[in-house]
Amino acid sequence: MSWTKDDVRDEMDEQEDEEEEILWIDKKGKIVEGAFCAWFLQKHPLMCLDQKLFDLDGEVNEDRLRHEIHQEIRSVARNDTAKKTKRIVEAIKMETYHEEWDVQLDRIHLKNGTYYLDERGFVPEKELCLNRFPVEYLPDAPAPETWLDFLNGLLMPEDIPTLQEYLGYLLIPSTKAQKMMILTGRGGEGKSRIGLVIKKLMGDSVQMESIHRLETNRFASANLEHKLVMVDDDLQMTALPDTRNVKSIVTAEDKTCIERKGKQATQGRLYVRLLCFGNGNLIAVNDSSDGFWRRQILISVKDRDPNRVDDPFLIDKMAAELPGIFLWALEGLKRLLANQYRFTLSERTRKNLEAVMADGNNLDQFMASAKYLRFSEDGAARSTHLFCAYSRWCVENLETPVSQKRFSQFLFKSAGKYGLTFSKHIGGEYRGYKGVSVRPDCALN
Repeated sequence: MSWTKDDVRDEMDEQEDEEEEILWIDKKGKIVEGAFCAWFLQKHPLMCLDQKLFDLDGEVNEDRLRHEIHQEIRSVARNDTAKKTKRIVEAIKMETYHEEWDVQLDRIHLKNGTYYLDERGFVPEKELCLNRFPVEYLPDAPAPETWLDFLNGLLMPEDIPTLQEYLGYLLIPSTKAQKMMILTGRGGEGKSRIGLVIKKLMGDSVQMESIHRLETNRFASANLEHKLVMVDDDLQMTALPDTRNVKSIVTAEDKTCIERKGKQATQGRLYVRLLCFGNGNLIAVNDSSDGFWRRQILISVKDRDPNRVDDPFLIDKMAAELPGIFLWALEGLKRLLANQYRFTLSERTRKNLEAVMADGNNLDQFMASAKYLRFSEDGAARSTHLFCAYSRWCVENLETPVSQKRFSQFLFKSAGKYGLTFSKHIGGEYRGYKGVSVRPDCALN
């Protein structure tokens, strides 16, 4: 029998494979889990954080990992391969356990390497990371003309820099700007396509979720751990029952409580940012505070051009421009960082927020109604009379009144704003405020 070079090479490969197998199989032919983990991690570096595995490409799909391990052991594990595979995965988690992972604000992990935001710039080397984007860094990538044309048709020119900075903000795991973005319109403008492009740009770092679920489902925030952005592409028109979770996520600077079904609640770090698209503004049932509003950037899109012909391949065309779109977003990030995390906001966007704040707070609207109230130094009004006048105002203006308790809290907190002084001796022994009076003809019928 004559041997060719290929035969010799195949025989040597088989011998090397046998030698490798000996490293994690004992004399009885059983798998030594510790030895297998050491061997496997040499060719597939991993780390475990919060019971999740990460490799050079970010978060690991455990089903895919189990399949890979199963393929390695199936020829020697005669039976119970599923159980052995599961046990090895758990052993790898214990072997690669990390209690903490420092948030990396100075770099962006890309398909072909790492981009540093300092003088190092781009390097082709990769490292273990929590988030890696499925897009390559190409410094000479052409300008994304389709993307820019799309934005020019969707937004006013003065609002495009704001979106550019916000999308750049999403590239790093930071919540320092403490802002969420909402794009609103009448419908059909194509604004939610921005979310689809972001998903293609950032891959598994994007979580598609409803902002209302964050407030109504206590387990929803667990899905946002280790994500860079949550996209709500169809913002509900109903008011949020609470705003505690949304505000804590937008402003997160430390660990927060995270609950998962069937597990003990733990402390986890969320650095996800919220990007929403809808036909109305985000409102809350019981929160009209400045703290709720100042965390929002509200951008109104242009109305849909009635003569526009939709392109069914638009997303595919923009996906072909991802390297250029990344460079465009990177430019926005650098501008945001140079401005100390303060966004470039147009006067139009500022007025949008002011208008929504006024519309979402009928208490301030009532206090500005000269038909119902008169402000003067000698004025005085009982709290009950003020609430009756407010209720009457709501009836006549088709507004939903807040509860008596919330109305009372509003008056107490806003007394200084309106020049009022709280007193327990209005008209004798009644609680109320000095500096205001209710017009006699405005009592509730």
